[in-house]
Order: sequence, then structure tokens, then C-alpha cells
Amino acid sequence: MMKRTFRTLLSLILCLTIAACAIPFAFAQDGLTTAPLRFGEDGKFKIMQVTDTHLNDNNVEDTVRLLGLACDAEQPDLAVLTGDLAMQATLEHTAELADALMQVFDSRDIPVAVTFGNHDSENGAYTREEVMALYNAYDCSISIDDGDALTGCGTYLIPINSSEGDELKFNLWIFDSGDYDGEGHYANVAEDQVEWYRETSEAIEARSGKKIYSIVFQHIIVPQIYDALEKTSVRGAYSYPNLYDKSSYYRFSKEYTNYGMLHEYPCPGYYDHGQFDAMKERGDVLALFTGHDHTNAFGVKYQGIDLCTSPSSRYNGGSFSTQYGYRIIELDENAPDQYDTRVVRWYDFGNMQEVKALADEREEKSLLAELRFVGFFQKFFTNLSVFVVELFTGRTVRYPD
Repeated sequence: MMKRTFRTLLSLILCLTIAACAIPFAFAQDGLTTAPLRFGEDGKFKIMQVTDTHLNDNNVEDTVRLLGLACDAEQPDLAVLTGDLAMQATLEHTAELADALMQVFDSRDIPVAVTFGNHDSENGAYTREEVMALYNAYDCSISIDDGDALTGCGTYLIPINSSEGDELKFNLWIFDSGDYDGEGHYANVAEDQVEWYRETSEAIEARSGKKIYSIVFQHIIVPQIYDALEKTSVRGAYSYPNLYDKSSYYRFSKEYTNYGMLHEYPCPGYYDHGQFDAMKERGDVLALFTGHDHTNAFGVKYQGIDLCTSPSSRYNGGSFSTQYGYRIIELDENAPDQYDTRVVRWYDFGNMQEVKALADEREEKSLLAELRFVGFFQKFFTNLSVFVVELFTGRTVRYPD
């Protein structure tokens, strides 16, 4: 009797052990989760966010040259491309531009995670799934086409494991925030995507025995961004109308912690499908990083979550695009409840010593010379404007990134 009980108990323990080992594997193979990435030997993990490249025949050469220099200077562990990347009249033309962009990362063995913006398939000539197939043709792509599982194309989870062993340390949530709703407004993350996040987050916590901190990447910011800004009835310098209500104006609020500069009105979706509330309720999201607004490069800490936008990464020449650039996010496995971030604008990038050395090596000096020359005027007038506004109004309009 005792032998039978012992064998039964042993079998039960063995089954539970096998099941416990199988859970992470099954979770990673569910079609919505990539294979885990890993923190480096130094315990760090660096992400480069590239967004809104809007590649065309006129800007692709300079844009990919600058992104190549940026990759070599920054040495990121992952590039996240958050939409509006290359949109042309035909899939074949789009493929040519996507190839130029992906070669930057593929040639350097930098993993790439892609999701889409409102423009990536809006012309109706091809689908998001067809565009995702273009990016997934490259070995460096870890992007997932979620098929019929969720709304859109490009919603998935990237786990980051410890530098040693296989302990889950951090998560990156990638969302397709859609293009437009039935009324022509900007779209947002849909209800089924929110429910997938909630259920997956709960399952991870149950398996890990604790919340796993994370950050979110998507193209379109959540509607709560207007709650995080100060509403005013009077338009002033660096205050902008609500996208959907031009009678009210918004600017940085002293009530919250702010980062960077507000250069134009934020463009969220019109309807709220519960994404922000779900993230707040779960308590595992530190920050949401988006693109979409091109000149905006700011953040606001609102109800415990940093709502951040990043500038367009394209370079079109001329003064305006010198303030575009890319964002860097750095993680530390020993402090998973924190992160560091900075925005690098092209007009500052041209002055970085390591970039100058790389450019000299590759005979790219003329491009950086153009950046420094044109960027000087862009930066000068931006700084002058900020100085004058803050001097005469006493209101802070630029915060450290």
C-alpha cells in the first residue's frame, strides 16, 4: 500500500514538474510570443525606437545612411519600428524601400520588431499581412503576424530573460494600434487586444509569482494623453488645440512630471477601448512609447505610466527634419522597475564624436556637415523661442528628455 502511494506521489510530482517546464515553452509557442531575448553580460539591454520614416525615393538614401551610423554608434540589442515606415502605390515599390530599411539592421545582426501605423496599408493596394511578410523575410525580424487571433497585424509579446539562466526579467508589449475607425478618426488598440494583454499579463504573474515589469510600443498614443495635459481656453505659445475639439487648448501641466517638448497636438484615437485602464489596473507597464506625431518628442508621467512620443526618424534634408531622430531606451535587469531613455535628434547626432569618426571612416562627412549646418539654425531658433516664452510667461515648455 505504501509503495503504491509512494509511486502515485512520485508520478504526480513528475507530472507537475513536466507541466511546469512545459508552461514557458507553450507560452512562447502560442503564436503571439517571440522566443526570449536576453540581457547582456553587463545586465543591460538597449532598445532603439525608429518610427515614421515615411520612406520614399527622395529620402531613403539619407535616412538609411543616418540610421546605419546610429546603429553603429549606439549598438542596440533590439530595434523597434513603430509604423508608417514605407508606403508606396504598389507592394513592389514598398518592398524596395522596406529592403533598404531592413538591410540596416540585417547587415548588423540587430533583431527587429515591427508594428504598423495608420499609413502602412491605408491605400488599399495591399494588406498589413502582406507588408508584414516583407519585413519577416529578413533573418533579423522577430516580428509576428498574429493572423486571425487579434485585430490588426503586429500585436505580440517579446520576453527578455536574465543574462544568466532563463529567468524572465522584463517584457515588451508590441501593439498594432490600427489606422482609422469607421468614422474616419484615428484608431486605437481594440478590445480583443486589450483582453489579450490582460489575460497574458495575469498568466505571466501567476507563473512567475510576481508582476513582470514591461514597456509598450505602438504607433498611436492613448486618448488619456489629453487628461495628462493642462486644459486652457486661451491659445498660447506651445499650447495646442485638442485634435477633436479645436475650442480647447492643451499644454504641459505642472501637476505631472514632464519630459521633452510638445511641438504639436497629440493625435490619439477618438474612442477609448480600455487599454490605459487595463495597464493601470495590471500595474506592470512602466511606459508607453509611440510615434505618429512626427515633431513631438515628449513624455508625461500620468497615473504611474509614462506616456511618451518619439520623433520621426526620417531625414528629408532642410531645416525641419534636422529635429527628427530616434529614441533610445535602456533597461537593467538588476532594476527592472526602472528604465532610462533619451531622444537623439539629427541636429545633435551630427556633432557626436563617435559618429564623426564613423562618418570619416566611410566618407559620409558631407551628410553630417549638412546636418550640422542646417541643424544649427533649427536648434538656434528653437532655443531662442523656448527662452523667450519661458522668460515672458514663466511657464516651462521644455523639460529634460
